[in-house]
Amino acid sequence: MILNPHFWHLAFQFASPGPILVEVGPIAIRWYGLLIATAVLVGVFLSQYLAQRRNVNPEFIGDLAIWLVVAAIPGARLYYVLFEWDNYVNNPAQIFAIWRGGIAIHGAIIAGAIATLIFARLQKVPFWQLADLVAPSLILGQAIGRWGNFFNSEAFGAPTDLPWKLYIPLARRPPDLANFEYFHPTFLYESLWNLAIFALLLLLFLRGLKGKPHLKLGTIFLLYLIGYSLGRFWIEGLRTDSLMLGPLRIAQLVSLGAIAIGLAGLGWLYLLRRPLPDVVSHRETDAGSTLQSSHSRSK
Repeated sequence: MILNPHFWHLAFQFASPGPILVEVGPIAIRWYGLLIATAVLVGVFLSQYLAQRRNVNPEFIGDLAIWLVVAAIPGARLYYVLFEWDNYVNNPAQIFAIWRGGIAIHGAIIAGAIATLIFARLQKVPFWQLADLVAPSLILGQAIGRWGNFFNSEAFGAPTDLPWKLYIPLARRPPDLANFEYFHPTFLYESLWNLAIFALLLLLFLRGLKGKPHLKLGTIFLLYLIGYSLGRFWIEGLRTDSLMLGPLRIAQLVSLGAIAIGLAGLGWLYLLRRPLPDVVSHRETDAGSTLQSSHSRSK
């Protein structure tokens, strides 16, 4: 039997298989939730490993992870809903339907940073130490989480006919682009970009442990801000579903702000040769002996 050529076209088409991984009766396991859970678990294990390498008690990372999850996921949803309020004002119950997508990583980062600041202050540990330990895990988690957009057929770019074009079902296309079938897979661009930034941060972190180069506290997180934001700025320009503030793309504005903060922080560290302001003083840090791992204290 000779199969219709159209069969092969569909068989090898770059398209989402759907948002649901497994469905048993009323219970459905969605790809989006599975990927977020995977990103969190991988991130915790990686950050704990990096903490051990810096002689920091890895239990701090386990405790901080709870704070981050409690803050970041609602923060990501709240950020998205605020800028899409017109779509929720008449149907407020949908605000809590996070499994259908509609979260913004910038909201998660902001909420996570606030939670980390509070955690660092309460535990009397340097914020920038924690930020450096979390940054590689954060960007890796973003690379994993972006594939949730693929399964939900969202966060895609403008129409394209490139070989790696992404098929989007009619129901998921913007009304003004309903006649187009294939779009830029911007989720893939960002995932690959994030993996590259992760590799860079991890390499610098591990080399920094040997003093080659000598990295000051906060450098890894500041490089994360710059590296991620550079990629997000240009990728956001391709998307068709950006959160908008009038004619401006909010993610691009936030990315520019993050790049400015990162560059200013690096200038503070390496040009002015001063430590970054922190939520604890050096005296408080010295008193917080639980920051050190049990291995380092036994030496």
